[in-house]
Amino acid sequence: MAKKLGFLINIERCIGCHACEVSCKSFYQLEPSMSRRRITELPEDSFGLPIRAYLSTSCNHCEDPACKKACPVGAYLKRDEDGIVVHNQDLCIGCQMCGKACPYGVPQYNPVLKKMDKCSMCYELLDHGEDPICVQKCPLDAIQIVDYNEIQPSDAVNFVPTFADPSITNPTTRFILPTPGKQTRREL
Repeated sequence: MAKKLGFLINIERCIGCHACEVSCKSFYQLEPSMSRRRITELPEDSFGLPIRAYLSTSCNHCEDPACKKACPVGAYLKRDEDGIVVHNQDLCIGCQMCGKACPYGVPQYNPVLKKMDKCSMCYELLDHGEDPICVQKCPLDAIQIVDYNEIQPSDAVNFVPTFADPSITNPTTRFILPTPGKQTRREL
């Protein structure tokens, strides 16, 4: 059976430090206006209690990728061996149709190359037995790569506030939500 890889984001662990975002940007030498992984602060009342929570997102490597469907030149490939959605910049004509089609706003236009760009889940690293750079550099292990054929986290969900409706593309990213009322810092 082929792998079904996806990101597992533990929102309770994420402190919004941007280490994942900056390390990816540096590793891939992205233009200043671009970021393959983004950190956003969620509204304080997102989980029923006033808590500060951050969301680390990138490409969701969807089961039914809208970017792939929208690309007129076939610059997107969903790998059979693991489900990773890869963008081939050599084929890209920079029309930006993929960016308009993606409900998560993932593909971005590179103004220097005049082509689109997105997270590839660092498939080159994964193919050599290494974790993606964002996973390697997260100081609190808030990001993991999981094979959903082997593990189905019972406490993981596929939707969080500010996230697009998952029924559109069936994203493989899953989230572990913060536990309301859980003490996240020590008493003074």
